[in-house]
Amino acid sequence: MVGKGKEAAGLTIAQLLLRGAVGGTLVAHGIKHGRSIEGTGNWFRSIGFLSPRLQARTSSLIEIGSGVAVAAGAAMPIAAAAVVGTMGVAARSVHLPNGFFITSEGWEYAMNLAAATVALAALGAGPCSVDRVLGVDRKFAGVKAAGVAAGLGLGGAAAHLAVFYRRPVHSRA
Repeated sequence: MVGKGKEAAGLTIAQLLLRGAVGGTLVAHGIKHGRSIEGTGNWFRSIGFLSPRLQARTSSLIEIGSGVAVAAGAAMPIAAAAVVGTMGVAARSVHLPNGFFITSEGWEYAMNLAAATVALAALGAGPCSVDRVLGVDRKFAGVKAAGVAAGLGLGGAAAHLAVFYRRPVHSRA
C-alpha cells in the first residue's frame, strides 16, 4: 500500500494518466471503426472473420465501452478484460504475422495496451474514479484483479477467435 503524501499523489496521477491514455485510445479506435460499419466489415472479412458486419459493430461498441469504463475507472478488472480480449484478438488475427514492431504492423501496440490495463486492474482505479465513488476500488484490485483482467480477456479472445475467425489462405500466421 502506498503511503500518504507524495507517493499517494504520484500513484493517483499515474492511475489518471494511464486511464486517460488507454481509455481515450480505445474510444478513438471504436469511433473510427463505427464511422464506417460497411468499410470496417469489409476489412474484417478480408482478414478472415465470419459475420463481418457483426464484428464491425461489436468491435466498435466494445472499444468505446471499455475505453469509457477505463477512463472513468469503472469496473476496472472487467473493463481491462475487455481491452485484453480486444487486443488479443487484434494481435492474433492481424499483427502476429508481422513481428513485434508497430512500424511493421506488429503486435507491440496491442500488447502494450493490454499490459497497461492489466496493470491498472492491479493498481486499482484510484481515488478519482467511479469505482471509488461506489466503494469497490479496494475490493477489486491487486493480484486477483490482474488475474481476472488477464484471464477473462485472454479466455474471451480465445473463444471469440474460435467461433468467428478463420485464417485466410493467403495469411502467413
